[in-house]
Amino acid sequence: MVDKHLIEDIKHVSLSLFNKNFFGVYHGSISARVSTNSFIINNKETILDEVTEASLVKLDFHKRDYRWSMANPDVYIHEHIYENIPNAKYVSYTMPPYATAYSLKHGKVSPQDYFGKTILGEVIVYDPKNIDDWLERAPYEIPQFFQKHDSHLLLIKGFGLIAYDRDITEMAKKISILENSCRLLALSANI
Repeated sequence: MVDKHLIEDIKHVSLSLFNKNFFGVYHGSISARVSTNSFIINNKETILDEVTEASLVKLDFHKRDYRWSMANPDVYIHEHIYENIPNAKYVSYTMPPYATAYSLKHGKVSPQDYFGKTILGEVIVYDPKNIDDWLERAPYEIPQFFQKHDSHLLLIKGFGLIAYDRDITEMAKKISILENSCRLLALSANI
């Protein structure tokens, strides 16, 4: 049995991210650590505007059973983040449109707005280079990036945004601030 408050937090944040177009229909993932060796993640059939307890799968790092095949395809990215970053309590994979578009043409995001500058600072855009084998490399390269850089956000060129935090609201806030900063940079380029 998973804590009802945890499920409500995931449900609330997931709906907010979906409504902002950061998640697509069947696209994106959100998870939470529930113990040292386990976490919950949306299953592969979940539409992220309607997260329920039934749409979450609880997985154990040391027990590869049938539930792993039910989980969202991003499950191995989440697993490796939890295994390598002890303070990761929540992880998400989103595809905010302005931030993802900005990643296609830039190597970093240097916010010019107040909240982007003061809360995020500069955000590196990670170039996965060979996209043909990116999904096989991602579970290993993403935690390595987080271990080497003092950031809870990883904007991946043309792929989207991986975020983690101890607090689900803080994670959502940082995703939203990055998207807003990229939107403002895009809009100001046309002025």
